[in-house]
Amino acid sequence: MRELRNLLETNRVAALGTTQEDGTPFVSMVPFAVLRDMGCLVIQVSGLAAHTRYLQARSQVSLLVMVAETPENAVHDLPRVTLQGNASVPERGGAEWNACKVAYLQRYADVENMTELGDFKFVAINVDSARHVSGFGTARTVGAEELKQVFGGRA
Repeated sequence: MRELRNLLETNRVAALGTTQEDGTPFVSMVPFAVLRDMGCLVIQVSGLAAHTRYLQARSQVSLLVMVAETPENAVHDLPRVTLQGNASVPERGGAEWNACKVAYLQRYADVENMTELGDFKFVAINVDSARHVSGFGTARTVGAEELKQVFGGRA
């Protein structure tokens, strides 16, 4: 559990998987933050981005968070986690939106001006399952109860 929490706390970007209108997968890069109080991940997206349209039309998303490749680490041994969940866009100015903003700005203080632009939205991703690989041959499925602890900061 600590390895998974550390992976989410020390890496700041994820590959976001959404689904296009015709069912084709679409992957993009997004910065993310952990919102402990709500037990979810937070991303900020532009209304102009393709992935925003896709996640608003089909809320099921996937995120891949992984340690960056370095010359001294074998690529098959890189710690990573694939998270499955549902995305929702909180109403601007509401309690959930404000909580997302606080969590996001704690990690990315330099983008505060973007939170004031009407085109940008916060997205809360409620993760319901995960597949964690802590190294070569060490993959495991992470259930909802453990995810609550990881996101909630307990244990």
